[in-house]
Amino acid sequence: MNRREFLKQFSMYSAGSIMVAPVFNIIPPVLAKITQPQLIVGVDKNYIDLVKKTLQPLGGMSAFVKKGDRVVVKPNIGWDRKPEQAANTHPLVVKSIVKLALDAGASKVQVFDRTCNSSRMCYSNSGIKDAVESINDKRALCEHIDDRKFIPVTIKKGKSLKEWPFYKDALAADCYINVPVAKHHRLAELTLGLKNVMGVIGGERGRIHTNIGQYLADMCTVLKPDLTVIDATRILLQNGPQGGNINDVKTLHTLIATTDPVAADAYATTLFGKKPEDIESTKAAYQMGLGEMNLKKMNISRV
Repeated sequence: MNRREFLKQFSMYSAGSIMVAPVFNIIPPVLAKITQPQLIVGVDKNYIDLVKKTLQPLGGMSAFVKKGDRVVVKPNIGWDRKPEQAANTHPLVVKSIVKLALDAGASKVQVFDRTCNSSRMCYSNSGIKDAVESINDKRALCEHIDDRKFIPVTIKKGKSLKEWPFYKDALAADCYINVPVAKHHRLAELTLGLKNVMGVIGGERGRIHTNIGQYLADMCTVLKPDLTVIDATRILLQNGPQGGNINDVKTLHTLIATTDPVAADAYATTLFGKKPEDIESTKAAYQMGLGEMNLKKMNISRV
């Protein structure tokens, strides 16, 4: 089903017209042949300005958010850590993206994540809840995950996964903006944009780590971001994904923005002295046609 049909059927289920929870068979996005995806690398110590200048070559936020759109901004808020510890997306990066979406005419901007530690502590100590609320706009919502909103979805193009519960609000968004932090991960080598889908899935997430590269690629055939902005303002070099030691953090004052989620991860990998092919999820997603991983085939601009 397409987005309009999905919303109609989910509304019927929510209203009680459908008594048994359906498995939503969502048609994966049609992926055009990718020719030199545009990727922007921005550097600036003022993170509010950094977001705006990094998105500008892509057409600015208005290229992605139209008047009346319901927007989801999906950062990493998974850990009870402070911004300087680089376990979560920087709150000022999140604030700037939310503000730009509102300025572009969004009717609602939702910010949420399925956390690993206490959601109350994660939202608070990450600084993200306060950052969103400081915008002082009732259209901007930093919401806790509601477990009742996870719905089973058929993964039509999945190679290893055929069904998994996804968060309804992420699927239903008119514009989905993925805003992960770049960091080390003990099992996946790195956690970047593709792995950020873990924050909008239900079920037993630990199972994903048994075949993490392919499982993540399968899930990303269901939910493809309209825009990926990787936060590399400071990166966690080791002891991820939770971190905690400031000595493990390297400050880069950098953002990576693109419409190609595989290209975003491929480039971010180089910040850690690695190659795109070193990361299983990047390789698997590339092989499934979800984006480009060859850096030489990207149109990379620096601002």
